[in-house]
Amino acid sequence: MAAQVSAPVGAQWFALHTLSGQEGKVKNYIEKFKKAEELEEHIFEVLLPTEVVSEVKAGKKSTKVRKLYPGYVFIQMRLYDEETKVINKPWYFVKEVAGVIGFVGGDHPAALRQTEIDEIKARIEAANGKEVPKVQYTVGEEVKINDGPFANLNGRIDEIDPARGKLKISVSIFGRFTPVELEYWQVQRVTE
Repeated sequence: MAAQVSAPVGAQWFALHTLSGQEGKVKNYIEKFKKAEELEEHIFEVLLPTEVVSEVKAGKKSTKVRKLYPGYVFIQMRLYDEETKVINKPWYFVKEVAGVIGFVGGDHPAALRQTEIDEIKARIEAANGKEVPKVQYTVGEEVKINDGPFANLNGRIDEIDPARGKLKISVSIFGRFTPVELEYWQVQRVTE
């Protein structure tokens, strides 16, 4: 029998779509209750990628924690049995956590590639503070994302929150249009 080097046998990474602002609560709940629900052999790691960002607001520099993938939490778990059937206990436990909309991919989620998770972890380690430029955008404007996990994708601005320096942008992720919250400096106007 081969020794387990990194991931437990059958463990795969999945993306969970969460309600906006609930990512931390989802992560904490799963980590806290997986032992009580006797799911430690199915759920291994919960990842909420964040980085510390410095920004300038009203002439004052401040530091805050920013989610790299707003609305998403990543979970390493054993979701499928040897016959690739969903294992009910961890499936329903995760789906019923308050704040979880569901697995990305619906009722038959595809596991993320290890290279995708490695990139996310490398990005967290390499994260440095950055300053946010003051740029004015308008709702409906098309922008190109130039930083972060959605870099080089185009999207349409749906909402602007100047007080927080955030934009809600619709981009095509995993084959469907999804609202993504980004900071001003992460996008640029599309010029043609």
